[in-house]
Parts: sequence; structure tokens; C-alpha cells
Amino acid sequence: MAKHFLAALRVAPVIAAALATPAAAITCQNGAQKVQGSWIATPYCQDLYLAQVARESGFPASVEKIRNNPNYKKELCRSVFSDIRVTDTCLNAGIPEYRH
Repeated sequence: MAKHFLAALRVAPVIAAALATPAAAITCQNGAQKVQGSWIATPYCQDLYLAQVARESGFPASVEKIRNNPNYKKELCRSVFSDIRVTDTCLNAGIPEYRH
């Protein structure tokens, strides 16, 4: 019995590491994430895409700041809302405000 317990203790960290998916392993393309072979819109990938579009428009946008500060995300959206690539992302963030 003790042998099985010790073996389980050695295997548990390996299993936990295999199940944990780091953010670097997420595949994003144009605001969508590849999940089981299909592309679906996810907040993580949409934030990455918003940062990319904002940087292309001349804003010093970082994904970390967008993810950690909803008001910063709204600020960016007010400026780049007219770009069709991020319209849905900005609508989900509540921009423009009159569309509620």
C-alpha cells in the first residue's frame, strides 16, 4: 500500500503539469482561439487582437493593461471602434455606451 502511495506522489506533479495549459500554448488568430480544431471567439484572444489593432493605430497598447483595466479597454475602444476587426470586442466591452 505504501508503495502505491509513493508512486502516486511521484506521478501527481507530472499529471498536474500536463493538464495545466499555459497562456503561451493558446493559439489565437484574429480574435479567435483554436479549441479542439475549431476557431471560437474568446475574451483572451479578443484582447490580444484589440491590442494589436490599437498598436497599428498608434496607441501604446499592452495586453496586460487591457486585461487588468476594463476602463483602459474602453478608452482604446472609443478610439478604434470604427475598425471592423474589433467592433464585436468593443461592443462586448460596452462601447459605444448608447447601444445598451
